[in-house]
Amino acid sequence: MTQKQTILGRISQLARANINSLLDRAEDPEKMLDQLIRDYTNSIAEAEEAVAQTIANVRMAESDLQADREAAAEWGRKASAAAAKAEQMRSGGDPDGAYKFDNLARVALKRQIQHENDVQAAEPAIAQQNSTVEQLKDGLRTMKTKLEDLKGRRSTLVARARSVEAQSKVQDAMSSIDVLDPSSDLARWEDSIRREEALVQGRAEAQSTRLEDQFAELEDHGADAEVEARLQALKNQQG
Repeated sequence: MTQKQTILGRISQLARANINSLLDRAEDPEKMLDQLIRDYTNSIAEAEEAVAQTIANVRMAESDLQADREAAAEWGRKASAAAAKAEQMRSGGDPDGAYKFDNLARVALKRQIQHENDVQAAEPAIAQQNSTVEQLKDGLRTMKTKLEDLKGRRSTLVARARSVEAQSKVQDAMSSIDVLDPSSDLARWEDSIRREEALVQGRAEAQSTRLEDQFAELEDHGADAEVEARLQALKNQQG
């Protein structure tokens, strides 16, 4: 297996990776994300180099292919000219000269056939190389998108983890307070106030949602009225 095929396989594997499943199974999701980011970054760098090398090889092969096509056409023209000259000499009563140019035409035709065979052999290989390049490019695009997603999710998850850790420490500290400590009653009262504040906010958001739904319904009626008006206009035109 070539290095290019190995990189292509790695790209396909990473591009198909179910990140959510990996994180669910990980003992330390943060470390898992860091490792995935490193894997993606390294593989993208290797894949970009592989793409560049493959494209360079394809362009060189395409240049050789074009040269073979031009050479085949050129030898075809030479064969035609030699054959015409042979007929001219044969008609003029010069069989030796005609024989000479017939041989030149044969040589030119052999060269033409050789270049045509080279073209036929090169075309499928170049098509396959171009297909590989497109696969590498598609994989690269997918991996780069996933890499940006990983980086964004890592920042978010780390921030959430630290927030949870801080909240847990506060809760542990509060739970250790003696039940007879007045500050414990104060904390419970504060928690009750927070719940009431959250309830008021929830009611406000629910009311806002109902108002937004009503306005959305008005917009839908406006759209229906526009459709009916245009339909009536079309009917008037038909009439």
